[in-house]
Amino acid sequence: MAADIGGVRPLRADAARNRDRVLEVAYETFAAEGLSVPVDEIARRAGVGAGTIYRHFPTKEALYAAVVAHRIRDMADRGRQLLQSGDPGEALFAFLRAMVLEWGASDHVLIDALAGRGIDVHAVAPEADADARTLLGELLAAGQEAGTVRADLDVPELKAILVGCQAIGAYDAEVAARATDVVTDGLRPR
Repeated sequence: MAADIGGVRPLRADAARNRDRVLEVAYETFAAEGLSVPVDEIARRAGVGAGTIYRHFPTKEALYAAVVAHRIRDMADRGRQLLQSGDPGEALFAFLRAMVLEWGASDHVLIDALAGRGIDVHAVAPEADADARTLLGELLAAGQEAGTVRADLDVPELKAILVGCQAIGAYDAEVAARATDVVTDGLRPR
């Protein structure tokens, strides 16, 4: 077994896979059906025992927090992949489209459900939220350096635009696609 790192023992490969599977299933379930789905049902859908979930997440609130952090990290990883792609100047626009058109509606439903329970997404996953803000800064800087993104835009404005576009995506997918095109045009230099 690997040595403890900072007092935390790394997960075995199968335990890490189970944890990731639980987080994926919990995200899909909460986004589709709300937060009232029992942990036992999430365990059944993930193909694990409820004890597996409780070993990783001692409370349902801990599971919510982990789902949010996992989702934010997944999005940040996708953004970094886009930055490594052939055209980092277009990475911001590809990321914006993915956030709105691929993930927006289900993420919005989950965020609304958490807010309805008095759970602040940014408070439950501050490290993941900071990572996402860093990614937005990297995407913005790459686009500005390439001359594809307006120079007068900053990260807080970009995040506000992203949140607004995601809200549109939750409202109407067709409208979101058109609105995202309008927004991306507005983000380009004049």
